[in-house]
Amino acid sequence: MHTIVLGGGVIGVATAFYLRERGCDVTVIEREPDVALATSFGNAGVIAPGYVTPWAAPGMPAKILKYLFKPASPLIFRPTLDAAQWRWIARWLRECDLARFRVNKERMQRIAYYSRACLHEFRNQHAFDYRRSQGYLQLFRSEFDVKLAQPALAVLRDADIAHREVSGAECVQIEPGLRWAKQTPYAGLYLPDDEAGDCATFTRELRAVCEANGVRFRFDTRVVSLDVQGGKVRGARIESAQGPQQTLSADAVVTALGVDSVDVLAPLGVRVPLYPVKGYSATLPVVDDEKAPRAALMDESLKTAITRFGPKLRIAGTAELGDRRATLREQALQTLMKVLDDWFPHAAKPSTAQFWVGRRPMTPDGAPLVGPCGIDGLWLNLGHGSTGWAMSMGSGKVVADLVTGATPEIDLDGLTLARYRA
Repeated sequence: MHTIVLGGGVIGVATAFYLRERGCDVTVIEREPDVALATSFGNAGVIAPGYVTPWAAPGMPAKILKYLFKPASPLIFRPTLDAAQWRWIARWLRECDLARFRVNKERMQRIAYYSRACLHEFRNQHAFDYRRSQGYLQLFRSEFDVKLAQPALAVLRDADIAHREVSGAECVQIEPGLRWAKQTPYAGLYLPDDEAGDCATFTRELRAVCEANGVRFRFDTRVVSLDVQGGKVRGARIESAQGPQQTLSADAVVTALGVDSVDVLAPLGVRVPLYPVKGYSATLPVVDDEKAPRAALMDESLKTAITRFGPKLRIAGTAELGDRRATLREQALQTLMKVLDDWFPHAAKPSTAQFWVGRRPMTPDGAPLVGPCGIDGLWLNLGHGSTGWAMSMGSGKVVADLVTGATPEIDLDGLTLARYRA
């Protein structure tokens, strides 16, 4: 079975890996010159299934209003005349209900925990260094942050997920570099089983494994359209700088193009409720190991992660809704550097920061879209938002199972496009 995977981010490459494992002849189409050069390139790198959380949560609309006019804000909202933006916001607001939040969080955790198990299984067979660290510490700046975290904490307790609510002093014991912070954390939440690693490095190494197993990658190649005849996908029309458009035939096609999937699928009548919520990051070399973090942390107030990747630090966060362009916004960059300066002021030199922005493909309810879309042979693997790295291996394995007629190892209820068609 010849299968085309559209997209060379971590989701697409993971899907290609599992498809090849199941005996498929696989071709990956990617518009960039290598894998993981778009949304997978500069993310926080956190794999935290215990704390994957929908952006649509109780209290979030009020939090947006609170930060709307503050210079350091985890949220940037820019209203536009784009009807798609307002449709997405209306759906998102409905999902901020507590009951909906609990349902959505369970769905996200289901695929995230499965994905981590798949990653560990993969790692037992393919050992390579992607700057992995163990443990994830949430930092709360105030009682307000602790209050907002209660619905998520209740889910952790109900699901019997390993976690510890810790004091500010205990946060410093877990991360000794916080001794030099400009303020002591009000409190914290520690998830010992969660981890972090460089997603882009992992994806490049995974590409090498795929190629060694026979997967073909076509870079600098754009998807023009999908070839669908008689309700079945027949292939994809592609073009590259090296030649004219051509149709690549296939028995199955997996769409893993992130937000660009919307334009590819819409002509076929497949509507996916994705909107690009931009995220930012800064990467800096560590200059003082003792005063730097050991693993991964999250500033819950400013929704900004601080992750250690060997000799480097990454500060990642901000959710910007309203600008589709991948352009850097100064306000977001200042928030990142403020978080670094507040918690680890001597760990790195701000002047060395390399900034990045990516368009995270968000669904209104937070859970991804994996599986069928109503067209025979055409499969979805998209909408993972800011947790694509945490869900990548599990999502890839699920879709590979579906494409090859196997039964997935987890329940897909609430993880397919059917939840929006109901």
